[in-house]
Amino acid sequence: MAVSTSVYLWLKAFHVIAVIAWMAGMLYLPRLFVYHWETAIGSAESDRFKVMERRLLRIIINPSMIVVWILGLTLAVVTKEYPFGWLQTKVVLVLVLSGVHGFFATTVKRFARDERRYSQRFYRILNEVPTLFMVAIVILAVVKPF
Repeated sequence: MAVSTSVYLWLKAFHVIAVIAWMAGMLYLPRLFVYHWETAIGSAESDRFKVMERRLLRIIINPSMIVVWILGLTLAVVTKEYPFGWLQTKVVLVLVLSGVHGFFATTVKRFARDERRYSQRFYRILNEVPTLFMVAIVILAVVKPF
């Protein structure tokens, strides 16, 4: 390890905190889409959801994802674990989850324009996607199966 144990532990702690914040937002935002879809276009309730979605994305989800990436890549370099298959697989899954994040950001913009491209059922199913990725990523990070 290229850094002291103390520095490593602080990096890891802040990485985990950022992951928790990112996942909290990623689990909550599609639920907001479900509820937003139920509101009448142009209503005060719809406008309230637009504000909630925008703030959640800009204040919590976007910054925490950036911190996750920065600290995660830093940890991969300082621990020299980047050649291991479990970490490479984890990075691919986090990359795909980042794509889901991008889809959520696009969806926030669409709802802001009162566009409802998908059904409420679609958003209910979409709500489960981050959970599946989270489970796989945590197993890879903790168990390190390969």
